[in-house]
Amino acid sequence: MKNKVIQLGVMGVFLLMFSYGNAQEKGKGKKPPTFTELLEKMDKNDDGMLSKDEVKGPLKDNFAEIDTDEDGYITEEEMKKAPKPERPERN
Repeated sequence: MKNKVIQLGVMGVFLLMFSYGNAQEKGKGKKPPTFTELLEKMDKNDDGMLSKDEVKGPLKDNFAEIDTDEDGYITEEEMKKAPKPERPERN
């Protein structure tokens, strides 16, 4: 009986450590979506560009800064040259 309690305790600690390690790695290395991925999600009319009506989130908030030729669309070239969003510092 005592042996089974010890085994369960060791297994519980192992599972706790494993789940904590996986939670820590989820946010690591997360890269922003590629332009192709953005098109797949947001380009409603399939024209290969993103209009202000199609985008959301930070793209919509910073549309004017990204649309450097001011034609009302974000192209792949403009996305490549777009300023990178500032990330909040972690403690």
